[in-house]
Amino acid sequence: MEFALSEDQRMLQDSLKGVLSDAASLDRVRKVAAGETAEAAVLEVALADFGLSALMVPESAGGLGLGALDAVLVQEALGYTIAPSRFLASAVAAKVFAGEAALLGGIAGGDVAFGLALTELFSRRDGAGVSLKGGKLSGTSLLAQSAEGATHFLVADTGGMLHAVEAKGAGINVMQTIDRTRSFHEVTFKDAKPLAGVKPGDDVLAFARLLVAADTLGAAQAMIDKAVAYAKERQQFGRVIGSFQAVKHMCAEMAAKLEPGRAMIWHAAHALDIGDSEGPVMATLAKAHLAEVGTFVARTATEVHGGMGFTDLVGLHYWFKRIGVNRQLFGSPEQARQTAAELQGLVV
Repeated sequence: MEFALSEDQRMLQDSLKGVLSDAASLDRVRKVAAGETAEAAVLEVALADFGLSALMVPESAGGLGLGALDAVLVQEALGYTIAPSRFLASAVAAKVFAGEAALLGGIAGGDVAFGLALTELFSRRDGAGVSLKGGKLSGTSLLAQSAEGATHFLVADTGGMLHAVEAKGAGINVMQTIDRTRSFHEVTFKDAKPLAGVKPGDDVLAFARLLVAADTLGAAQAMIDKAVAYAKERQQFGRVIGSFQAVKHMCAEMAAKLEPGRAMIWHAAHALDIGDSEGPVMATLAKAHLAEVGTFVARTATEVHGGMGFTDLVGLHYWFKRIGVNRQLFGSPEQARQTAAELQGLVV
């Protein structure tokens, strides 16, 4: 049995990388991180023209009808270029509301842009939380993603339900994180009437976590590639530093630790696509594993760059911070492992 990508999947990822090499250049990412909305709009248009929002929408609703494996390949490419994108939000929303034709058609056509307010699925914070009373949602969700420009929100309530809510009327306040390539917000709802509501299965949070793992995979691979390229050109004592055994070992160890994560993500995505009960477990474990490996790669790649690794000139810190925030998104590695243990019946 050959465990590899199909020609179409390789073409999808290569084509997206070609678009991102120009639309998500480091110079543009710097400007987006500095708050230049015009630059963010250029990238958003390029990704919309590529058709990312329609990727997970069924063909019957005007989408491409692709699966979780295709989605993680896309997210890996986005992570590699640290591109700001609402693809993760669109993909999760399309999965949750697979039976809502109006919402799916809007996602595929670009008229519906979802933000994610899912904190209640995996965490509870004092003074926050969204509750459903009398058929209406009220409360505050922290660290909501893709809130800027969103027409709708995918909201998790304290009872474990997921709802589609119009963004109009919601209070949105910026929450600063170390990662400026993406925006996070505090979103407040007051008597918001849901357009649709579902009781999510274990695969929904697992899918969101798997996309974050793929994003970390891409960002970590970029840091390795940058470290290797730097080691081949930076000279010390009359020799390129890549010729020193210690630097060789650092680069080799990063590659050796990261590569199994790619197979782990592919396997989890395939299991989710075919509805295997192993899917949510593997996806959750992939999130935990890539969080740890990504942290190691981020630190080691920075060390290979020496003092230059900390400068804004190189820009390595954008990938470093992206990986750092990904570690906590949708639950820490410890939370993810706890969930995996529960799914397997190892703990109550």
